[in-house]
Formats: sequence, structure tokens, C-alpha cells
Amino acid sequence: MFTFKQLEALYWVGSLGGFAHAADRLNTTQSAISKRIQDLEHLFDTPLFDRSGRTAKLTQKGEEMLTIAKGLLDHRDTTVEHFSRPEIIERTIRIGVTELTAMTWLPRFVERLRAKYPRAAIEPVVDLSVHLKDEMLAGRTDVIIVPNAFSEPSLGARRLRKVENAWMCSPTLLPAGTSLRAHQLGGYTMLAQGSLSGTGIVYQRWMRTVQIPATTSIVSNSLLALIGMTVSGLGLSYLPVACVGDLIERQLLQIVRVTPSLPDITYVAMYSNARKSALVSSIVAIAAEVCDFSTTFQVGMPTTDRSAPIPVRSVKAGSRKVRHRRL
Repeated sequence: MFTFKQLEALYWVGSLGGFAHAADRLNTTQSAISKRIQDLEHLFDTPLFDRSGRTAKLTQKGEEMLTIAKGLLDHRDTTVEHFSRPEIIERTIRIGVTELTAMTWLPRFVERLRAKYPRAAIEPVVDLSVHLKDEMLAGRTDVIIVPNAFSEPSLGARRLRKVENAWMCSPTLLPAGTSLRAHQLGGYTMLAQGSLSGTGIVYQRWMRTVQIPATTSIVSNSLLALIGMTVSGLGLSYLPVACVGDLIERQLLQIVRVTPSLPDITYVAMYSNARKSALVSSIVAIAAEVCDFSTTFQVGMPTTDRSAPIPVRSVKAGSRKVRHRRL
């Protein structure tokens, strides 16, 4: 009879496209993963992977088995989470967040999760909204916190909070108190978020609606980079008002009144409808309680032992690889 460890090996090799990636995901060795797959193939007397290429590619039978394995693993997790007390749940909880959440309330979110699930491994993944959505659709994250920019029938969402953004620039670029009409933005360099950003997607749609003319633009998928370029006077950008309040007070940034004004960005906690469980519902509820974009690098009460490191995966922001430090 097959085991859940064998099914996990099949699922992660098939999902991640390699034995080494699966070994890393399951905190074991590549040889152990290979042995589990070989045992499954021997049990069913059929090859599950085509090993002739450089990557592990599922055979037709392997694809069928992967679907079955995913269903069985989902049922196992749902059963364990339903009947287990939070303090004894042992599994990896993967939370996907964008840069703004990482800069603000992520530390408090992680604290609350660690307090409720002390034996779980909390893995925050900081990435762009589109990548996080794709990870969710692939079943590799439990919950993602992103702008409400997507309409996916297979994903549910709970509204969290709104973020007020405003057009800003360096005081060296425009006189204080400058007011513009939207069509006048075409005369300035725009520092904008790209099409992989949820905020960028929402505002690209809005700018088409209000018919802002084409303008010279510098596109970046990094919020920190946009703030830095705006402070340096390279152009106008839309930035979260509360987060850069200190820079406004220090007169490194100023708000430019533009009519019509930017719509707020609503953030949501998204999850898979097919894999929603008591654990996922709890994670979403905690996110709703602690979500707060008002200040950067928030620290809550020390509810857990801070000595254990929390892994945060490095991701690509635009063309540069960025490693987010442990918060």
C-alpha cells in the first residue's frame, strides 16, 4: 500500500518540476524523494515520470496519479485540521504577501500565527501579486494578501482594508500646492508599478477609464524603488499616503492634487475554494484582525519565542533578484 509520504513526493516533484525542489520543499534529501517515487512506480508497475530529459516530466499515468494524490492529500489535511487542536497542528503554513504588507503588518501577522499554531512552520513568501495568484492556483500557498485586482472563480476572497494612495513628487520637481487635471499628467515622467503588481493593474485600468494620455514612464515592480526614485525627483508616482507620511513631514515628498483623485486600493485575503478548511478560515480571520497599513515595520507584543528564524523566500522583482530580510 502507498503512503502519504510517497504521495507528497509525487505531488511536489510534479508541481515543482524537479526532485531537488521537492526535496527542499519536504525538508529531506533528493535520494529519499527518488526512493519514494521508485516505490510508487514499483507498486503500480508503471513509470510515473519520464526521466529522459533534463527535468522530471510526468507520464500520462503520472498525471492521473498526481490528480489522485492531490485529492487524497487535501482530504488528509482537512481531516487533521478539523479534528486537531491548533496547538498540535504540525505543517507548513505558507502565506503570500506583497511588498506593502511586508513593510507594514507582516511581523504582527506572523506573531499571531505563531502564537495560535506554535508547532507549525510559518513561511511568508514576498512576491508580486500575479505570481502570488499563480502560486495559489497551483495549490502551493494557503492564503495570499493582495490588492483586489483579480476575478478567479476558483478563488474566494475576504476584504481586509483599503489603502489610500496619492500622486506625489519631490518638492524640487513642482511648487508646493500644485494642482493638476488628469490629462496634464502626460507632461511629466510617471513612476508606475508594472503589470505584475495588483496595484499597477488596478491603476492601469483606472487611467484608461479617465483617459490619461500616454506619458514617459519608468516602470518598477518594487515599491521601495518607486519611493526612492520619487524622492530623487525623477517623476511623479502614486504612493501609499500613510506609509510615506514621515517622508512628507521631512519635506522629501509632497502630495500633488490631481483631479479626478486616485481610487483607494482594497486589499483582500484570497484562498482556494476547493481547499478551504478550518485552518485557512482561521488564517483569514487573523489577517482581518491585524491588517493595518498605517505605519511601517509594526511590532506587536512578544507572544512567541523570537529565536527561531522565519524563512522568507527570495523572489525576483522586475529583472533584479531581491532577498527580503527576515522581519
